[in-house]
Amino acid sequence: MGREPVSAFRFPSIDFMAFRIVPVTAESWRSFRALRLEMLADSPKAFGETLDAASRQSDDDWLRRAAETSSALSCGFAAVDDAGRWVGIMRARVEDGRTFLLGVYVTPLLRGEGLAEALLLEIERWAGKRGHDQLTLEVHEHNQRAQAFYRRMGFNDTGDRVPYPLAPQEHEVVMTKPSVVT
Repeated sequence: MGREPVSAFRFPSIDFMAFRIVPVTAESWRSFRALRLEMLADSPKAFGETLDAASRQSDDDWLRRAAETSSALSCGFAAVDDAGRWVGIMRARVEDGRTFLLGVYVTPLLRGEGLAEALLLEIERWAGKRGHDQLTLEVHEHNQRAQAFYRRMGFNDTGDRVPYPLAPQEHEVVMTKPSVVT
């Protein structure tokens, strides 16, 4: 469903699996919903939304959310396996002239296989084409694995902390990446 793949690749460490990176579109709302619910079940503190709240949303809500992901000020890319299943996602949104990275997720069995790197490259290309030379993100203070990934990808901790939306006594670490691919 949706547009043609942006890129395709095969991982040597995963037998017989190929992946495509595709844009998130309104037409892909069912896959978007399925992966979002998986994300929330797997990592309840990572996305600022509860599984219960997301599960109660209507099909129209999911269609709207997917459509909002592909606009002039936002984008999303999904990693899709050779069976058509979404196994990773990364989104970005422009706010106040800054590009924010959002909703980064890779299915647990495929973490460390390069999917997040491929998704980040597409986000960087998208931002670069719009003249944005920095990415900003917020990651839960206890999500050390994600913070380590972002550091490997060139993000730096700004020292700023913001309250975590679902538990304001907890915080999110603000990180930026000073330059992106054009």
